[in-house]
Amino acid sequence: MSYSVVLLKKAEEFLDALEPKLAAKAFREIELLKEIGPMLSFPHTRKIEGTEKLYELRVKQGTNICRLFYFSKGKMIFIITSGYIKKTNKTDKDEIKRAVRLMNEYLGGE
Repeated sequence: MSYSVVLLKKAEEFLDALEPKLAAKAFREIELLKEIGPMLSFPHTRKIEGTEKLYELRVKQGTNICRLFYFSKGKMIFIITSGYIKKTNKTDKDEIKRAVRLMNEYLGGE
């Protein structure tokens, strides 16, 4: 079964700005999401606590770590809202707020 993944503008801009090796790893994680969908689990993905629908796609390449936020639309489509370079052990609350805002804007526009 194949799932669809849609990149919002902020996610596209983030991925375009990544250094090549980290970008390649990020796109591989996106491909896994397309192949496995909701069955993709830790360490590849994790639900964001305190949110109803938001998940993070976890990407690590060497010492570089980034996160891509996404949610599902129906059963077959995943929407990636945004991403950021992770520099601390905790997920950045401002980045979560931005991802939730982007998700709500997307869902509100339907």
